[in-house]
Amino acid sequence: MKWSRLGSLDVTSIGLGSAPLGGLFTPVSDADAQATLERGWSAGIRFYDTAPLYGFGLAERRLGAFLRQQPRDSYVISTKVGRLLRSGDGAAAEDEHYKSTPRERPVFDFSYDGVMRSVEESLARLGLDRVDVLLVHDPDEHYDDAVAGALRALQRLRTEGTVKAIGAGMNQSDMLVRFAETVPVDCFLLAGRYTLLDQGALDALFPVCQAKNIGILLGGIYNSGILANPHTGAKFNYQDADAALIARALELDELCRRHGTELKAAALQFCMAHPAVTVAVLGARNAGEVADNIAMSQAPVRPAFWQELRAQKLVDARAPLPGGV
Repeated sequence: MKWSRLGSLDVTSIGLGSAPLGGLFTPVSDADAQATLERGWSAGIRFYDTAPLYGFGLAERRLGAFLRQQPRDSYVISTKVGRLLRSGDGAAAEDEHYKSTPRERPVFDFSYDGVMRSVEESLARLGLDRVDVLLVHDPDEHYDDAVAGALRALQRLRTEGTVKAIGAGMNQSDMLVRFAETVPVDCFLLAGRYTLLDQGALDALFPVCQAKNIGILLGGIYNSGILANPHTGAKFNYQDADAALIARALELDELCRRHGTELKAAALQFCMAHPAVTVAVLGARNAGEVADNIAMSQAPVRPAFWQELRAQKLVDARAPLPGGV
């Protein structure tokens, strides 16, 4: 497992994302969650990402139960702020995305005090005395509150030494650029906006992050599944993919097949080739998916594949490819 530097932290170049352990799209048993975390640890993964949103506390609880068994200084964990989990008056309805979850549901709160409460509640669910990275989560409609409240709180926590790195986690790059230009942050978690299907981060985000030494934790590398298994009904950005996206993914898959490789290997290695990317954060719901992700990061991909990918203009010409193609 390769290591990288994230501010003052040493992190593995592959991290384990815990949204699937919170029951994203399908339920995950306690046994499968434990086996997933054990497999990731045995493979050398030492960066773990979670959030209150993921399974409405379930992912944090499961991840914390596992990490409490490990030496605290042997791993790096990130969680997020901006949502507080609160119980409603009645029984909680089944969520569209997270299945078999606790009854609490998230409420947006990007205020200074709300962030402080969020951190305390996350630590209680994790059963840990600290986290290493804190990210403002999905402040899409709350930019002013995030700057005046959430990020001000995170800067205080970093100054006090409570956390080592701060930033934001989003499914878009435009607002992350605004944060990078106005707030002293250490990293961003960018989900789904630098993949074989979407290289929007090349326009402004990656250049400003490289100029300011802001690390990129890259999630959504398979775009919610379409780049793992392109087929009718595949997900893109957490929703059913439209026909045009499925057609593009199938074209990429066919190119991979002609060159004797797998789409997942190409998708992952393409993302990891960009120097702005510090950690590839990969979700998994069972031990087999962890093993597969590790294998895909190491699988041989012929230079001719990358050359044809470039020649057919299937990716942005500015995107660096493995091997310097």
